[in-house]
Amino acid sequence: MQNQTTSHTWLPYVLYTVLILLIVLTMYQIDRQWLKLTEMQAVMTEQANVIRELRSSLSNGVLAVNNQSAAKNQPVAQVFKRAQAATQLPDYAAGDWNVEAFGTNIKTITPLISADAYAANVQAYVLESLISRNPDTLEWEGLLAKSWQVSADGLVISFQLREDISFSDGVPLTAADVAFTYHFIMTDAIQAPRERAYLDKIQAVNVKNPYEIEFVFKEPYFEALSLAGSLAVLPKHFYEPYLQQPQTFNESKGLLLGSGPYKLNNPSTWTPDQGNVELVRNERYWGDVPPAFNRILWKIIQNDSARLTTYRNGDIDAYSARPVEYQGLKNDQQIMAKSQNFEYMPPVAGYSYIGWNEDRGGKPTRFADKRIRQAMTYLTDVNRIIKDVFLGYAEPAISPFSNSSKQHDKNLSPYQYDLDKAKALLKEAGYADRNGDGVVEDQAGQPFEFKLTYFEANEDTKRMVLLLKDLYARAGVKMVPFPQEWPVMLENLQKKDFDAITLGWTSGIETDLFQNFHSSQALSKGDNFIAYKNPQLDGLIDNARRTVDETKRMPLWQQAEQILYQDQPYTFLMRRKSLLFVDKRVHNVQMSKLGLNLGSLPMENYVPAAQQKYTQ
Repeated sequence: MQNQTTSHTWLPYVLYTVLILLIVLTMYQIDRQWLKLTEMQAVMTEQANVIRELRSSLSNGVLAVNNQSAAKNQPVAQVFKRAQAATQLPDYAAGDWNVEAFGTNIKTITPLISADAYAANVQAYVLESLISRNPDTLEWEGLLAKSWQVSADGLVISFQLREDISFSDGVPLTAADVAFTYHFIMTDAIQAPRERAYLDKIQAVNVKNPYEIEFVFKEPYFEALSLAGSLAVLPKHFYEPYLQQPQTFNESKGLLLGSGPYKLNNPSTWTPDQGNVELVRNERYWGDVPPAFNRILWKIIQNDSARLTTYRNGDIDAYSARPVEYQGLKNDQQIMAKSQNFEYMPPVAGYSYIGWNEDRGGKPTRFADKRIRQAMTYLTDVNRIIKDVFLGYAEPAISPFSNSSKQHDKNLSPYQYDLDKAKALLKEAGYADRNGDGVVEDQAGQPFEFKLTYFEANEDTKRMVLLLKDLYARAGVKMVPFPQEWPVMLENLQKKDFDAITLGWTSGIETDLFQNFHSSQALSKGDNFIAYKNPQLDGLIDNARRTVDETKRMPLWQQAEQILYQDQPYTFLMRRKSLLFVDKRVHNVQMSKLGLNLGSLPMENYVPAAQQKYTQ
């Protein structure tokens, strides 16, 4: 007999189904309420920040009105005049993104613990200093500071801050933040040895009132105003907790918050795993002239060919050409149709070098012998490197000082390739080919073999290193090319774990030799990572730094240069021209006494509305 279904058997299933549907609907409603609550909380937080800013403005007797008509009635500080002039151009428009490329991965963008120009480039859009140098006159102008006074003896500098400045999270910037920045850097547990080395000239930083800060120096210093005024101000409320956990700060990757025109979406969570580095507009920016771009984006593109293709396709806004491809690109109709072309030697061009590590593991290396370093310089045919690798788009570097600098001794000329002198110096130092294998050995029979560390993604450096390998072999010196990734290379540099390394330093209007060549800086993670020491040079550096009178200081720098010329702690290579293509969509790109204004701050570049292609 078949069983028949009755209402008593299917009714429970209906009830169970209804119950499940009710549970699902309830969960969905709870989720919607939770999302709505989260959105409301974000709005309330934003409103609280705005109210806090308004209170701060009212307490200072100032109420900012965010519209163009009001802005026109406000006086513009001198530091913003060039940026303001850009906004008056007929085709000026705000909006769009500025998209660039980095040729390497970045290890960290946290201030102080980062050690490369890439991170510094990012930080410049987020952190600000008290003063800034005018690109036309090279004179100092107020940025965070509206005025300053220097005592008659040069030992005390007082800055008066603007009272309308806040960090990107809405917290007002005051003199307490400036003082905190100094004390944070001077805390031994914080990994900031290079900054501490410079700030050691300062005896005290005193808060006179919420908007006045005083720097007291231990002794006269020729760059006292620059040192105090260029300090990138860190927000106390954000970084102070890391004084209790300094190791967390030292190992961090993306702790970056400031008062500048741009910010990280989240100032605590950036990591190298994200690949690109992206900054968004700081809508609370206090500056008299807000920047045009909504976002600044750096794409990580390590391959040279890939970077060129990306530029050709319009996905990045500038391309720095290699010498080997430059002329071809100038003849490329597609590239030239879309590009502005700039070929120039930057007024403050840095220099490339080979650094010879003189101490490894607490023991002197062969490079501790001056004769060996001189021999290596005689073997390094800089003129041929410039001709064959960089196709003439460079000039020899004699020292850290530019050939046009007042610091440079005009009587010095670059070392010339001389195989015979190199061999004679090696022989004098005890090296000879004792077993007929073509490699010279020291008196203990150890062959002259070393690794030259270089950045693996740079094709021009690779070509140079291979050329040097052949040149060195002519004197019986075996050099092993040792390419490394950028973060790994920086880590080994800090540990002094290398034989020799080729890198470059940026430069300035006047170069202070202290950090790179003073014996006191031959410390772990200091910039004298080659452990070079010369007491006579130390004395000249110390005297030059405390000599405020330029006419008396320059002869001291020239004497210091003569010692470096003889000692060759570095083999100074060259200063390279910039060979740059910039997309025509980017307007108001100009040369100044500081170089090209592309990306300079306060920002002067923009994209006209008709050529914009990125949305907010």
